[in-house]
Amino acid sequence: QVQLVESGGGLVQPGGSLRLSCAASGSIFSIYAMAWYRQAPGKQRELVATITSGGSTNYADSVKGRFTISRDNAKNTVYLQMNNLKPEDTAVYSCTKSSHNIIIVPEYWGQGTQVTVSS
Repeated sequence: QVQLVESGGGLVQPGGSLRLSCAASGSIFSIYAMAWYRQAPGKQRELVATITSGGSTNYADSVKGRFTISRDNAKNTVYLQMNNLKPEDTAVYSCTKSSHNIIIVPEYWGQGTQVTVSS
């Protein structure tokens, strides 16, 4: 049984920053790809950023240059550093563990953390 626990969400003003964390347990964390998704009210879930077991990253066009995904295998944790936040970044952010080491095939999900960008 794998558990993913997100933290770090909150209310921030436009232009501000937040760092989300996703702590994993119950699996060999380092050999799997991980990803962050988000879902805003009334919208479909959107893939935000991915990181392979080897550390290669990819981002949605909407967050390129502003968000950075990283992982610390020693801590079984994946991070999402979000800078220059915009109101359209408001959403529930969830992390997922893939069943593959490179491509994202969501296998387990965290409970999500709310990010609200507003003045």
